[in-house]
Amino acid sequence: MDTTPGLVCAHHHLYSSLARGMPAPPKTATTFQEILEQVWWRLDTALDLDMIEWSAKLAALEALESGTTAIIDHHESPNAIEGSLSVIAKACAEVGVRVKTAYGITDRHGPDGAKRGLEENRRFISEGGNGLVGIHAAFTCSRETLEAAAGLADELGVGVHIHVCEGPEDHEAPAKLVGLTRDDWLLAHCVHLPDSHELRGTILHNPMSNLNNAVGYANPIRFENPVALGTDGIGANVIESFRLAYVLHRSVDVTASPDAAWNWLETGWSLFPQAKEDLVTWSYQPMDPWHLAFTSGVRPLRVEVDGQVVLEAGIPTMVDPDEIRAKASEQAARLHARL
Repeated sequence: MDTTPGLVCAHHHLYSSLARGMPAPPKTATTFQEILEQVWWRLDTALDLDMIEWSAKLAALEALESGTTAIIDHHESPNAIEGSLSVIAKACAEVGVRVKTAYGITDRHGPDGAKRGLEENRRFISEGGNGLVGIHAAFTCSRETLEAAAGLADELGVGVHIHVCEGPEDHEAPAKLVGLTRDDWLLAHCVHLPDSHELRGTILHNPMSNLNNAVGYANPIRFENPVALGTDGIGANVIESFRLAYVLHRSVDVTASPDAAWNWLETGWSLFPQAKEDLVTWSYQPMDPWHLAFTSGVRPLRVEVDGQVVLEAGIPTMVDPDEIRAKASEQAARLHARL
């Protein structure tokens, strides 16, 4: 057995945990824009606070069971905005997982929707919540909205969490964001971001999601920006994200080694340094990139978060996992019925 600090999932959508098994969309999506319209934008408008709570608990439980003790979450629920970030924070705390969350503002629901999203970020962070200011993406926001979000982040002394160039629809992002980004911004995906760009911040690489959405391979080694690993809502198993990031890197560069992808995993600790204080005892040793790149099934046996044992012999100590899965299943049924 070997030990490491707690892992960090640098880009997650906790609300997506209830999406599994959702009804097929009205028509088959053939572009990234249609995937958003037919799947995710239908789902997020159907969410209520009860669904958000149990989805977050399920996602936090699965994170804990994979050795991830810290999650950077990007949330959207346009018909249940007020209080949503507090619900997420409380749900994760009950499981024993750290979370830094943000509400992704957008102009898709008009000026009032953008304003309410902005105010949810302000409320949560001003009340002491561990958060960032969230933006959905440049292509769903006006320059005015982007400037308002950047201004709020500066006012509150936090960074911004935003999707950037995930699909070709967001190709104008570098121009729309020029002069706004800072080193504490988190830029998710960046698949279609040009090699040369003027955006500052850490790039969040989500290899499995990018493959699933057929948007391409980001090849993040090409950027000078720091790179961290996320899942974009497909669980929170950062070890599996590392393994996929490595083989994708090697698919375009035969000289690539696991070390680069492992460096991306380690960048998560710079974004959520509290996780370095956590302790995970694993079922495998040694926990180094050259072993883990070729070893499946590695799991945590014991996890300590902030000095408290939250998983022992692979079982959570603060919650009943069967209850969480049952309640999440009930909420998923409610959500799917709305769709």
